[in-house]
Amino acid sequence: MMRISETARKNHEALFPNHQSTLQVTDPELIEVFDNFAFDEVIAYGNVETKTRLMAILAALIASQTLSEYKLMLGGALNVGVTPIEVKEIVYQSVPYVGIAKAFDFIHATNEILQNRGVKLPLEGQSTTSPETRHEKGLALQKSIFGDRIDKMYAEAPANQIHIQQYLSANCFGDYVTRTGLDIKTRELLTFSMLLALGGCEPQLKGHIQGNANVGNDKQILLSILTQLLPYVGYPRALNAIRCINEVIPE
Repeated sequence: MMRISETARKNHEALFPNHQSTLQVTDPELIEVFDNFAFDEVIAYGNVETKTRLMAILAALIASQTLSEYKLMLGGALNVGVTPIEVKEIVYQSVPYVGIAKAFDFIHATNEILQNRGVKLPLEGQSTTSPETRHEKGLALQKSIFGDRIDKMYAEAPANQIHIQQYLSANCFGDYVTRTGLDIKTRELLTFSMLLALGGCEPQLKGHIQGNANVGNDKQILLSILTQLLPYVGYPRALNAIRCINEVIPE
């Protein structure tokens, strides 16, 4: 008879102290299989810090539109030291990558959970740009991550599509990625996690695999993050992401 391993039990307890699982009662076999995999076997791979692992999972859950699991994991993330500002920045950064329609319920759920824990909202502002500087600063950040590729994207954009490149610089990067609260290496890992979980974004995923490599997140880190996401996003998306990683960063 299978049982939940001591390692899985300890890792689960660290996130969810004294949590009484209803599924443990109704679906004990499933919970034993899942907990042993997600909270023991998977965590043993690589060397991802607990906070980083939880932030990547939260980003992937937003992209996956799994609100109930997000609320559960957000509680766990806060229990192991992910700060309210870090949580808010994860949700805010999801907006340009998944769209406000998909982020909306997660913003409200995050606010409710933070307020229930006594956190006063709004939090301290993290914006570093103004309407006058957002394009300039966003473009500079893009180039610092992706290099000459950005100039090429601008040069090759048809006249009726150049506005999208300008939006990417000013809005995606200028309004969001330039914010404080998370460093660039973490933000690139979050973007990788979101694009992986979204699926169907392989060209953009490859771009951000290269972006991660450029800011110091090497292949082993990406494989470690992907492995931590596997129990939550499933094998097809994980395997697609591995293929992308191998194409961008060959063995």
